[in-house]
Amino acid sequence: MLVSFLIEIWSFLRTRKKYWLLPVVIGMLVFGGLMIFAQGSAVAPFIYTLF
Repeated sequence: MLVSFLIEIWSFLRTRKKYWLLPVVIGMLVFGGLMIFAQGSAVAPFIYTLF
């Protein structure tokens, strides 16, 4: 499911030549993964101090 979503995003960016959106998409994926990782781990207090 995630792979098909990423393929769809990449084809959208490539077709419409919106390559400047790629760092935004990557940043959102990293931020989302960080929030999911921090939700139930001991690292959460250290991540929350960043924001």
